[in-house]
Amino acid sequence: MSYRAKLKMGLLSATIISGAVAAMPAMAQSAAEAADEGDMIIVTGTRRSTTLMETPINITAIGAKELAAERIDDIKDLGAFTPGITVADNGPRGAATIVMRGLASDGAGASGSNSNSAVGTYLGEVPLYLDFKLMDIERVETLLGPQGTLYGLGTLAGAIRYIPNRPDVTKFSAEVHGRAYDVAHSKGLGYVGDVTLNIPIIKDVMAFRTSTGYYYDPGFIDNPFLVKTLGVSIPQPGTLENPAGTQAQREENFAGKKDVNFEKTFSSRNQLGISVPDFNAYLTYVFQQTKTDGIQGNSAGVFGEGKYENAARMLTPSNRKSQLVSLEMEAQLGDVAQAIWTSAYTKQTVKQIGDVTNLLIELDYDYELFPAFAGYTTSGSTKRDQFNQEIRLVSTHGGPISWVLGGFFNYQKFKSDGVETLPGFAAFAASPTGSDLYGGFYDGLVRPDDAEYVSFTRSKTEEQAVFGEVTFKPTSKWQITGGGRYFRYDTSITGGSDTPMTPGGRRRMPYPSLEIASSRVRSGSASDDGFVWKANTSYSFSPALMAYATYSTGYRIGGVNRVAPCTFAPPPAAPPPGQNLCALPNELAYGPDKTKNIELGVRGALFGGRLTGTVSVFQIKWDGIQLGTQTYYGSIGITANAGKARSRGVDFSFNARITDQFSLRGNYSYLKAKLTEDAPDLLSPYEGSGDVFAGDRLPGSAKNKGALAAVYTVPMGDNELALNWTATYTGGILTSVGGRAGGELLPSYVLHRASATYQTEHWDLSLFANNIFDKYAVSGTSSDLTRAGIVNDGILYRGYGYGVVQPRVVGVEGRVKF
Repeated sequence: MSYRAKLKMGLLSATIISGAVAAMPAMAQSAAEAADEGDMIIVTGTRRSTTLMETPINITAIGAKELAAERIDDIKDLGAFTPGITVADNGPRGAATIVMRGLASDGAGASGSNSNSAVGTYLGEVPLYLDFKLMDIERVETLLGPQGTLYGLGTLAGAIRYIPNRPDVTKFSAEVHGRAYDVAHSKGLGYVGDVTLNIPIIKDVMAFRTSTGYYYDPGFIDNPFLVKTLGVSIPQPGTLENPAGTQAQREENFAGKKDVNFEKTFSSRNQLGISVPDFNAYLTYVFQQTKTDGIQGNSAGVFGEGKYENAARMLTPSNRKSQLVSLEMEAQLGDVAQAIWTSAYTKQTVKQIGDVTNLLIELDYDYELFPAFAGYTTSGSTKRDQFNQEIRLVSTHGGPISWVLGGFFNYQKFKSDGVETLPGFAAFAASPTGSDLYGGFYDGLVRPDDAEYVSFTRSKTEEQAVFGEVTFKPTSKWQITGGGRYFRYDTSITGGSDTPMTPGGRRRMPYPSLEIASSRVRSGSASDDGFVWKANTSYSFSPALMAYATYSTGYRIGGVNRVAPCTFAPPPAAPPPGQNLCALPNELAYGPDKTKNIELGVRGALFGGRLTGTVSVFQIKWDGIQLGTQTYYGSIGITANAGKARSRGVDFSFNARITDQFSLRGNYSYLKAKLTEDAPDLLSPYEGSGDVFAGDRLPGSAKNKGALAAVYTVPMGDNELALNWTATYTGGILTSVGGRAGGELLPSYVLHRASATYQTEHWDLSLFANNIFDKYAVSGTSSDLTRAGIVNDGILYRGYGYGVVQPRVVGVEGRVKF
């Protein structure tokens, strides 16, 4: 096949609808090679090389060509190009929040979370709990619906799998990639640089492959009202009508900073591969670190700031460090089966400074009577260590019956420590002025470090599962599959907290101690087991038309909330004086939630394969919903169970090669997800304030969502110029169930991106632009509308605002292959 023909085929197959489960490494490589050899697309979703028409479960796959053409660097960029999922643009401070087919009870936040238990993710054969950059990736597969009968990692909503390019033992290769770009409303220049090397160590036996890159985004959110000196400068020097004050007051108290939501990410993936007849092994080490100074959001104009400004009192830096070590081995056991064994250790450490001033103003502890009041968490850090193993046997004996059998073990430890500090408050509260204001409550206070609240949590979760599937083919066109999974988990938590500025806290924790007394430490635990199953059948009416039907059940394990338990009696007993941020006994743990899914799909090809596509309809019933709510004391975010819901929808994808030079690809999803029974107190523990009702729409995902891309290639001798234009549509998203308890409907938006790429066999050069028309789009909210406009003792609450999508980006990109 000529180079030009390969380029056309790559563009055509960039968004194929492929099989159910990601393939084993060697199989994935052979399948990719087969796909390049002709017009027949080969996939390995059922752990065997099959044609597209033979693969009976809904999955979308974005190949390396499209990942590069659309400059998809991570999961945050993937959602717009994948039907059935919504991924918010939260910026670099947290990992992306992924919602599949509407299975979300939490709202659209301005910052992402650093883990997601509803969606399983894999890197090759490794269950992945981290958000790595998509360097040197062969394709990304998104599976919709539970995958627990073929995946070790049980899933409630679906799975996403990053399939990396593997070490090539036959030859040396290298690729150098660079990108430079300008971001509207920013003062800096962004850039990306990465290098991939493949080095055979023992030819035809062993090779080493490394991909290492650095990502710098300049950011575009300004913080003009950062106080100069915490505990000394006045955060709100003016009146309610003009809170920032006069120009002189601003100069005296504020030291603003621009582009605080910058991203600095270093990422490296390294693989040592061995490939001999009937055996492959891959030893992998991945490291990634991301730094930023603030959230990607505004404050809704509370201080008169603009749409790309935030009224934060202080920087809130974040440092996320992730590591993965894994060993994957696969061996052929005669003519009977192939064995796959995976063992992996992952570790994530997150260190952040969090501004708690707004929370304390809302809780009304009267700290705001101190004119320079501003509070933040210091030494705040979380650590998540995870070890898992997966063993799987896949039949290779042939015949009408085939099977997969596996086992899974997962062990996770979580650790969190925090110290909340109110700079300058201790001295003020113990002064004559403070003594009068607080009625002598803080008299005798000696706390030079201004520590006001100290907490820790330690949790452990252990999960085991056995799973498998059996497939029977009565005829060459008809197959029937059944599968099941048994799981069990045990989880526990120990935590404590204290308030060293209160009289009791001063006795238990005299300065300089930050050690929590045993009397302030509590523990809790939870466990459960269960069974989920799947039934699937498909029929190939012709080589160009196949229909399938699937019924499956899914689950998500329960757990413990990582909040220090309360050490006092629950209501109606009165809590101790001062600040109480803790979980009551009924708030410590939550149970599993489960889904029942039914899906019908049709996959077809017309005009000799020039038009391919898939359409599917589905219904999901969701029971025991794990939802985001708040503790009774302190309004700390936790998880609880409540209610039932149903999600119905349609997913559609297509790929059309109109002419040899012009192609279209696109997708569309329609989703109707709502509660099917009332859920009292779902959004708030306070009676009547958080009730939701049957028929209320679920938050976090768009009802309508789609993308359309056009690619035109212009032959230029032996090379080509590829012109690409892509439009993505994201419909309105609710920030809470039914928009209740201060929720709202975020506006829908359309974004456009385009590129012009000159391609040769060994290098290419692109000009590109994202968000071409500089659309201001809202991706989420921080806090809710009930908190907007709060005033306490004349001090404005600044915690409400909008997460925003990155504005226009224009740049140049180059790639060289050796």
